[in-house]
Amino acid sequence: MATRRSYADACPIARALDVVGERWALLVVRELLLGPQRFSDLRRALPGASTNMLTDRLRELADHGVVSRHRLPPPAASMVYELTERGRELTPALEALGAWGAGLHRPDGQPSLSATSVLLFFRGCLRKHPNPPNDVYRVQLDDRAWTIHARGDRPEIDPGEPASPVAGLRTDADTLNALLDDPTSMEAKLAAGKVETNGDLSSLRRLLRAAAEVNTPGRTGAA
Repeated sequence: MATRRSYADACPIARALDVVGERWALLVVRELLLGPQRFSDLRRALPGASTNMLTDRLRELADHGVVSRHRLPPPAASMVYELTERGRELTPALEALGAWGAGLHRPDGQPSLSATSVLLFFRGCLRKHPNPPNDVYRVQLDDRAWTIHARGDRPEIDPGEPASPVAGLRTDADTLNALLDDPTSMEAKLAAGKVETNGDLSSLRRLLRAAAEVNTPGRTGAA
């Protein structure tokens, strides 16, 4: 059953934690920062959360007006969850937590790493760069495509296919994370079949280097 615990504390921090302080709640919000997700997408991105746990968190977040649920128009017609305007107000808080957490030791073993967490880190690096490549790129992580709009002074990453990308990259979240840490490893990963590229490879390399230039080695989203 969904939990209804409260700190019974009038402090705004405590009141915020009454809404998003339960386990997995903020990670659900993280997964929705780049756009709507199906329940199956969330389950795959959060393998440590049971189906019942994820259902409870989504229900609680919806009750508090953080998340909404609706059906996409045809031909997709999928039921998805997305952040409300109120939910999107959590973005700066999560970005600050991510920046702080990047300096912590990575869990031992083979911890999970979602596509969204890597892409959020990628976007953050591009936004810090004084002059990121001025183009549109396609990134496919596993079976899902994303569009990187590096144009302008505030790069964005959106779910879905770009109209006219200058270059494309197909890989997995862990490999992309490694490329953000060390773009010079591209050749080795291409040779190993861990990365596929198309389009203007030199532009793609510039994009990865731009992220790496503002990323302290070892401080990526998975470090």
